Amino acid sequence: MTSFFFIFRLALASLAAYALIAAIALNAVLPEGVHFEGFIVASASLLGAFAALNAFSHVRRVRLIAGQVNGATLSCRQRRQIEVPFEAGETFDLIDAAIRELPGSEMQESARDSLQVQARVRRPAPYTQAGAPRWHLLNFFEPRPNQILATVTPNGEAGSVTLICEPARTAWTDWFLVDHGTNLENAEAVTRAITRRVAQRRRGEQAEARQTVTEKELTVAKLSLLHAQVEPHFLYNTLASAQLLTRSDPARADEMLGNLIEYLRHSLPRTENAMSTLGVELERARAYLDILKIRMGSRLQLQIEVPQYLRQVELPPMMLQTLVENAIKHGLEPKSGGGTIWILARAGEGTVAITVADDGQGFSDHGGGTGIGLRNVRERLRLTYGDAALFGIVSNFPGGVAATITVPDSSARGAAYG
Repeated sequence: MTSFFFIFRLALASLAAYALIAAIALNAVLPEGVHFEGFIVASASLLGAFAALNAFSHVRRVRLIAGQVNGATLSCRQRRQIEVPFEAGETFDLIDAAIRELPGSEMQESARDSLQVQARVRRPAPYTQAGAPRWHLLNFFEPRPNQILATVTPNGEAGSVTLICEPARTAWTDWFLVDHGTNLENAEAVTRAITRRVAQRRRGEQAEARQTVTEKELTVAKLSLLHAQVEPHFLYNTLASAQLLTRSDPARADEMLGNLIEYLRHSLPRTENAMSTLGVELERARAYLDILKIRMGSRLQLQIEVPQYLRQVELPPMMLQTLVENAIKHGLEPKSGGGTIWILARAGEGTVAITVADDGQGFSDHGGGTGIGLRNVRERLRLTYGDAALFGIVSNFPGGVAATITVPDSSARGAAYG
């Protein structure tokens, strides 16, 4: 019924306009006694038939596009209100790109400050090869371009898009002319493009979140494995040294085994993401260094300067141990005369800086390792503290390396700064 009334309305409006023009022309131009009633009736019939057929074509094409025919879909002027879950600037970029990629988009003006996009879109004639039929007498009936106006309204963290698609002609001509559903096509195409881009963005965010979770889980698993394992060579060498000392120096053998027990006790795996403290990590590192000191003798010296109140500062497990092991393996062991390891902790304004330094071989072709341990330290800091922690490694003077971890101060003193 809606289709019938639409076709009837256009045909009736065309006939009424023709009758009015014909009446005015006949009264103004034709002399008395001259009659053109037959011509007027015939031409009116042709005009009415053409208007009805044109309206029928419009109805059929709208049904193909929308799947239904009603007042909203039959209208040549389409309006859409689209809510986009992005802030206004991102929403503007999205709608601007969607309109630019619209088929037939010829001229576009966009103003980011006012959050508006205006565009002209070439209107195809779906049922002819080159525009309207050649027997149209007036250019008035030729297909005019369509136009699009999109306005973005900020809505907190989201953006609301008002989309208007209409013919580039005055509204009163809708009584006589149709657009064969081209503005409905434009409105649907822009809406689909926005929906697709939002979905693509969401899929990207979800994939990135899954990737981040996977990377974090993998890193935690690697660090847990590092935390759980005891280096076989270190264990074998320590036990072998203790075995030899039991014959020559039982007291030192007993001391070495006591340090090994202490080291192993602190090296047992913890629950996932469980934090340690600087004091506990210092005990582990000291047990490790005391074992090496018995083996290396005077080639290894140790100096620890960590205030008692800082020993409660939270620290990821095995982080201090990694820096100490690096200092031994790549700094002091390759150096013939050995050297000194310093473990220092200093409090700043809401932060604690923990430094492991040595006066060993330093940065050189012979002293460098693979860097896996230091990369693990950086990754662990990033996962635990984000941008709130720092890691730096520099040359020590006059020789060796100094590595410093800076973390938020979680002690009572640090809470006072917060």
